[in-house]
Amino acid sequence: MGLKKLATKVKDYNARLNSGKASKIKPSHVEAVLQKLRAKSSELEVEIAAATSADKKARLEGKLGIAKTHIQRAEWLLEELT
Repeated sequence: MGLKKLATKVKDYNARLNSGKASKIKPSHVEAVLQKLRAKSSELEVEIAAATSADKKARLEGKLGIAKTHIQRAEWLLEELT
């Protein structure tokens, strides 16, 4: 999901929030998720360094890429909330 699609989702969230159908996202919630994502990213980097087979290493690198993408999105969302 690109930033344009994410921005659309945030816009939809704001509409739901204004209509009372959603609760407000607090920056502390996003920071907690960021902390977990960064910890997971570190764990994956350690696992990649210890991986012996090419298949396992490739799978873990894919997971690391996804984690980094989520980190970027969470950082963007945190900027939007503050």
